[in-house]
Amino acid sequence: MAAGTDNDSTGARDSVDARDTAARAASDRPVAGLLLAAGGGRRLGGRPKALLNHRGRPLVEHATRTLREGGCAPVHVVLGAAADRVRHKAELPGCVLVDNPRWADGMGSSLRAGLLSLLGTDAAAALVLLVDQPGIGAAAVARVVAAYTAAHTGPDALVSAAYDGRRGHPVLFGARRWAEIAADAEGDRGARGYLRAHESEIVLVECGDVAQAYDIDTEEDLSYLEQ
Repeated sequence: MAAGTDNDSTGARDSVDARDTAARAASDRPVAGLLLAAGGGRRLGGRPKALLNHRGRPLVEHATRTLREGGCAPVHVVLGAAADRVRHKAELPGCVLVDNPRWADGMGSSLRAGLLSLLGTDAAAALVLLVDQPGIGAAAVARVVAAYTAAHTGPDALVSAAYDGRRGHPVLFGARRWAEIAADAEGDRGARGYLRAHESEIVLVECGDVAQAYDIDTEEDLSYLEQ
């Protein structure tokens, strides 16, 4: 009986060691930035959100810079509404541009397209940011990335920014979760269903002191943008 117990203990330790080794290996691989920028701005009179003017440049440029300055590379950008105009007007050097022909189906289709574009890359995790949240800057991105590194969960990572304790963006998904999240992403819910189902596994990182999680959804929200 004792020998069997010893064998069980050894097997358990080996399993934990294997997970730790995988997590450490993943920490040496990059965290990709995934920007969802396909929205058509229906409540904004059909103005694509990626092209909204902020500090003299398209909003999509600011968001990609936020991801890079926060420690994400590579950066994949999912385009949809007015994709050709975005390519023409926005300067997005080094970004991988991903077309989502089904962008009108909702954010879920863009999340799915973006995660699928990362399959086969060297990225160990993907940090997802929305183009219409300019109040979330590099400091919040860096804080989520740092929490991912500290958690040592590697490809199983699930980390989210929080604002006064409530989950928000950006959200980081370890690579092992991508396929399941992509399969679950439908309509406008994005990853909400998956996150609710895995609530107990999420590492929350308070970011309310360094970011504001408002969305640019309506004409009134345009007041957040700086001309």
